[in-house]
Amino acid sequence: MAAARKLEPLYTYEDYRKVPENGVKLELIDGKIRAMASATSGHQEISLNLSARLREHLRKKGSKCRVIQDVDTRLNYAQGDKTAVRPDVLVVCSPSKIYRGTVIGAPDFVAEIWSPSNTHKERVEKFAKYREAKVREIWFIDPKTKIVETYCLDEASGRYVSYLYTEDDDINVGIFPNLLIEGAELFDTIEDTDDDEEEER
Repeated sequence: MAAARKLEPLYTYEDYRKVPENGVKLELIDGKIRAMASATSGHQEISLNLSARLREHLRKKGSKCRVIQDVDTRLNYAQGDKTAVRPDVLVVCSPSKIYRGTVIGAPDFVAEIWSPSNTHKERVEKFAKYREAKVREIWFIDPKTKIVETYCLDEASGRYVSYLYTEDDDINVGIFPNLLIEGAELFDTIEDTDDDEEEER
């Protein structure tokens, strides 16, 4: 008879916060703790470029929305608090969602900048969690191909409308009318010399 399969323990956000990172960033998805891929310098520059452009726009508009980077985002806070992802860039327009250094509930905008070590499964799972939480706009940025996939929630139908951009395009930020971000500006980075090596390992 086959040996019984050992079930992986499920964690709440409170449990997850007690786990030492030991130099490795962690996320919590459906009660399972996962180590995050390390960010390259190019990855970090794209995050800074996007954050700066969003902040500039919001400051000029006098908006109450806030641009935040790399914080625990507790997407299902009201349904068990078993998911805490850390988007590279997020925008929160409801100040009440910012609580003790975390975001509770769905942000209005999230951007994920992929690294070569991100698996297809990770990408699919995180996309599903953002859709489930009804994040209004989701971006996936690939530094290697310099492609940006955007998904904007059509609140009337409840469906996401997707767009694909390259570094030669002006990228429309759907939740902020009249805000365009130049692809060349977003991908204005110093090339990482070890990206190919990381992908091959």
